Amino acid sequence: MNKTAIYPGSFDPITKGHLDVIRRASSLVDELVIGVLANSAKPPLFSTEERVALIKEAVKDMENVKVESFSGLTVDFARMKNAKFLVRGLRAVTDFEYELQIAQTNHKINGELDTIFFTTSVEYSYLSSSIVKEIASYKGDVSPFVTENVKNALEKKF
Repeated sequence: MNKTAIYPGSFDPITKGHLDVIRRASSLVDELVIGVLANSAKPPLFSTEERVALIKEAVKDMENVKVESFSGLTVDFARMKNAKFLVRGLRAVTDFEYELQIAQTNHKINGELDTIFFTTSVEYSYLSSSIVKEIASYKGDVSPFVTENVKNALEKKF
């Protein structure tokens, strides 16, 4: 049985916390598809194409990881990819409350779709894309939080 999982998100930009979850999740499945949400409720700093390119560069050494953009419902994207699992990262209890509600709703829509939660590693428990963008906007050093290609892309944006 081919085990495919989707890790959906805006990834604006991808952080080392995201990459930690990707590495760990990819070790449990045959294929992990990073689903870059194209129709995010918040206007992104990076275009969908830029985010896909940044993530592809960051995961290029992970053979079973693919990166694609999608719009619409995550459950529909998962169905299109024949995925049985969604991957989500949890930093704090507040993340869990929101993510549990989404996971239960997704499962109600598609009873064959389960969500796997990964607690973030301690060194990334505070990290978010929003924090990284704020640091970058003030010309702060984001290198502890993102890969070199993302750091360079942030410097060009700001």
